[in-house]
Amino acid sequence: MSDSAASSFVDLRDLRLDAAHALLAQAGGYQTAWQGATAPARYLQGLIDGLCELSLLDPLTGLASRRQLQAVQEREIDRVTRSGETALLLMLAIDHSKPLSDRPEHRAGAMVLQSVARTLSACLRPMDTLACCGDAAFAVVLPACHAGFGQVVAERIRRVVANAPIQLSAAVALDVTVSIGGAFALPGLRSTARLWSDRAEQQLAQARSAGCNRISIEAQADSTVSAEEKSLLFGPRRPPPSGCSLDPADNAY
Repeated sequence: MSDSAASSFVDLRDLRLDAAHALLAQAGGYQTAWQGATAPARYLQGLIDGLCELSLLDPLTGLASRRQLQAVQEREIDRVTRSGETALLLMLAIDHSKPLSDRPEHRAGAMVLQSVARTLSACLRPMDTLACCGDAAFAVVLPACHAGFGQVVAERIRRVVANAPIQLSAAVALDVTVSIGGAFALPGLRSTARLWSDRAEQQLAQARSAGCNRISIEAQADSTVSAEEKSLLFGPRRPPPSGCSLDPADNAY
């Protein structure tokens, strides 16, 4: 072993890991992967993996965070573009959420978010991704979802939430409803997570403007694209890496 390699080793006792331990312990389910001095590398890797996983979760609900949602959206866009299959993004907002922070019950807003999160989780498949977007809002990515199935899922979510009063205290129960907007990832179109979210949020705005406890999902056959999406399709291509040549036919659309 060279001197430079030996000097690269770090004594764990020199690291300030108390904050990392506290974060993982607060999240629950954390157990040290290193007992005594037997496997410090495995312990440190477990600590890193735990922190990475924690960064992808919403701390209040335990659902996927916005960061994880964006990664899932980009993966689904790539899959839909290549395979021609479908994927649906649902954006959900709790109706009349503003007064929740003004209620005298302790942590009423947090309790409502956590309860709705549990209800939503029970309505979805293991392959679906449910994320908390803050401000009493959630998002769901449903892979391999055709138009008829998406409408059924959205209606089931709307109905189940409306029929599940949230018990804030022994004497107080709160009726909660959600409005839902949905947009499909368009097959054969290279889009972005932001543009996909924008389209779903436009549908959510339509649902909310029509009244509470409503659903609005764009037609799956709609192939209208925005100017930004067109630029992704027909904009200038990146130059090839140095040392690579392209057949002229490769530049044809």
